[in-house]
Amino acid sequence: MAFDQSDLELLRDSVRDFLGRDDQGRRIRAQVVAGGGLDRGFWQGVAQAGWLAACVPPECDGLGLGLRVAAAMSEEMGRSFVAEPFISVAVQAATLLGSLPESELRGQLLRGLADGSVVPGIAWQARLGQLEPELAAAGAAPGTPLTIDRSYVAVAPLAGADGWLALAGTQGHPVLAWVPARAPEVAVEVQRRIDGADAGTLRISGYPVPAENVLAQGADVPGLLAAALDRARVAQAAQLLGVARRVFDMTLDYLKVRVQFGKPIGSFQSLQHRMVDGYMQIQLLDYALQQALDAIEADERQLAPQASRLKVRAEAAAGLVTRLAVQMHGGMGYSDESDVGLGLKRALCLCAELGNARGHRQRYFSSLRGTAAATETAAGDADAWTEFPQDADWEAMPEAQFRGMLRAFFRKHYPEHLRHKTARLHWHEIKGWYQTLSRQKWIAPAWPKEHGGMALSPTKMIAYIEEQERYGVGRPPDQGLVMLGPILLRFGTPEQQARYLPRILSGEHVWAQGYSEPGAGSDLASLRCEAVADGEHFVVNGQKTWSTLAQDATHMFMLVRTDKTVKKQAGISFLLVDLASPGVQVRPIRTIAGDEEYCEVFFENVRVPRENLVGELNQGWTISKALLGLERLFSGSPKHSRNTLGMVDKIAECQGLFEDAAFAADYAQLHIDLADLSAAYAAFADMVRRGQPLPPDVSLLKIWATETHERISLLLLDAAREQAGTIGNAYFAAAGAQAEPVAVENVQMPLFNAAAAKIFSGTNEIQRNILAKAVLGLPV
Repeated sequence: MAFDQSDLELLRDSVRDFLGRDDQGRRIRAQVVAGGGLDRGFWQGVAQAGWLAACVPPECDGLGLGLRVAAAMSEEMGRSFVAEPFISVAVQAATLLGSLPESELRGQLLRGLADGSVVPGIAWQARLGQLEPELAAAGAAPGTPLTIDRSYVAVAPLAGADGWLALAGTQGHPVLAWVPARAPEVAVEVQRRIDGADAGTLRISGYPVPAENVLAQGADVPGLLAAALDRARVAQAAQLLGVARRVFDMTLDYLKVRVQFGKPIGSFQSLQHRMVDGYMQIQLLDYALQQALDAIEADERQLAPQASRLKVRAEAAAGLVTRLAVQMHGGMGYSDESDVGLGLKRALCLCAELGNARGHRQRYFSSLRGTAAATETAAGDADAWTEFPQDADWEAMPEAQFRGMLRAFFRKHYPEHLRHKTARLHWHEIKGWYQTLSRQKWIAPAWPKEHGGMALSPTKMIAYIEEQERYGVGRPPDQGLVMLGPILLRFGTPEQQARYLPRILSGEHVWAQGYSEPGAGSDLASLRCEAVADGEHFVVNGQKTWSTLAQDATHMFMLVRTDKTVKKQAGISFLLVDLASPGVQVRPIRTIAGDEEYCEVFFENVRVPRENLVGELNQGWTISKALLGLERLFSGSPKHSRNTLGMVDKIAECQGLFEDAAFAADYAQLHIDLADLSAAYAAFADMVRRGQPLPPDVSLLKIWATETHERISLLLLDAAREQAGTIGNAYFAAAGAQAEPVAVENVQMPLFNAAAAKIFSGTNEIQRNILAKAVLGLPV
């Protein structure tokens, strides 16, 4: 049975309605006071609602709905802070049992699990912090009667369980057996938990396992168990998302009504920005969860790395938001009368279960190293391509094939001397490559096909970006492609589209942006560059600044003031200007990096035809907001961070830094930050692809992208050590017997670029203000 988005929303509503019938906070507090454990009455209600059957196969009276549905249920349960073992039983145990060979006992356990009459747990963990199933190297010989003599930690459910699926045997002969709770060889040591859950240590002392209780044996057992654990981790991340959302909403409401110093505390900018950071973490977790579920459905091999990635992000999001909530609520937040404390307690316990962020960073790093090796092996696939289609059904092409095609094309056509450049390339350097892509009809991957683009989906777009950065493809002057083109597609006349779009694609026109002015940076509405109507022309006077590579441009799209008598935003128009017009002067600005990436442009009585007005007169503010959204989308592209992380890879591999556990942990965290940035970027890029206007929360994309790039840039300088200040090529001797040292150019440049990116398109502080007001609705 397939669930679409509307089905999931109905399911969420149903779960929320059920949980809202009782005061869950009061029930949970009573559980904690009573020592914790399974509330059988509540559990039967959950079973009758059908939730426990979600992952049970249909042939065993289950629904067979799978992980996506279980994650949606888990998220809603997280909103109510309930600590019953839904994930341990309905996801973890049900998934494991469902993957085992058919037997009478397996069927009985699955049917009992689905109707709530049997509560099975899993006993597998021999030590704290263990992430993978482990067994002793030697023991009883295969074929002899199995006796379990072992202790298991962090078992949940424990006292409330009717028995456990216990991992036993040896590495050479792993066994999964059913151990009933009533067996005299079983003893439980319950450890009280702050969230009221039932967990602790299980001791099995010499239990002779009947043959009919052996559910599975052989080399597949650890892998089946590991897969069940990882599905539970994905559901845990969803539950932590629910915890974080509930606590965040409670805190947001409180900030709007709690008054201090004569005004709502939600109007204090410092608190607003902290709430925005919490909101960003929640959204990143949401985007990551949806992307991970898609990836797992497409390729089961993605399960383990995606589960670890989600556990790390979920701990960051729920941890930050719940701690912030207690502080924001003040004394009431520290009181047990407030439910925000329940959220903090539940988050602490969920983050610790099945491995915390520290352990999962290490695990994710191991998967990255394996992926890197596989990528190098797969690079040879690119050699199979000798001809390249200009157009195809890109979505029908398997992603591995699409990536191989791109790698082959870059290898064949991209200039070797322009690979892995850290500074922006000027038009005379990159023009040939731009025109090569144009002839191939690959220059505008996000544009519709009817206008000369590739119409790539967000998933394929991410692949396109990743392969560009992996090969070190430089960025050309592309503001016509990524900014003006989409604006003309949305606001331009057919005549403007016919005149300008083909020339953008061919490179005949190179565009620069004219937004900022000396007195109107982030306060864009204060611009003063003026365009006065004069017959069939406008006469433009004024100045623009921080115009990227304007010295290479042939044209500029710009905002101009066309009416001084109305409020600031109402008197602005959007104009296209030929920079070869008389009266235009361009002066490059040298940056702290020593290059001339930006310019100031002066206009003195420059005559511009009225036909170059985009949209209606004095309606440029609407276009400017759309363009700023596109600019923030572009600023939020993962390509800048990915390119810099590629530089980190070169130095770290050469210098043996991946053997340093602290460096590896930082590197893994930044890879996760980048993966979650890619998930967010794909979500917003899909809106553009569907023709939807970008919402105000696109600002979070710009913030996360630029600040992630800055963190990666700092890791690059850390890896470079004493070479961090070297101008030009820094050389790194290889740790092994490699003859030639590795050269990395301008290791400071990514940090300089990140610093600039945090300023442009509205500073990150301005973006936080936008999110606080336009998205969170916090008071002024």
